[in-house]
Amino acid sequence: MKKKILEVQDDRDSQLMSVEDIQDWLASQIAEQLGVESDEIDIRVPFDSYGLDSVQTMSIANQGKQYYGLQLSPLVIWNYPNIESLSRYLAEKLKASEREVLEL
Repeated sequence: MKKKILEVQDDRDSQLMSVEDIQDWLASQIAEQLGVESDEIDIRVPFDSYGLDSVQTMSIANQGKQYYGLQLSPLVIWNYPNIESLSRYLAEKLKASEREVLEL
C-alpha cells in the first residue's frame, strides 16, 4: 500500500496556491524560524544549509497543516531538498488533488 505523503483537506483554499505562493510561504516560515528576513532565504539552497533542527522543521510542517491543509511526511524533505523543488512538488500535488475533486 502506498503511503500518503501529502493530503489536502477539502475545507482549505490550498488548491489555489501557486508555486510562487508556496515558495513565498516556505521562505517566510524558514525566515521566521531563523529570525531573519524572508528575502534572505534563497529558494535554491538546500534545507539542511539553513541549520533547521527537527523541532523547527516540524513547526513548519504543522503550520502548513493548520493553515493550508497540507500534511507532509518528513520523507518529502529528503526527496525535495530545497524550497524550489518542494514548492513545485506541492503545487503539482494540489493540482492533482483539485482534479480528483472535480472528477467526483
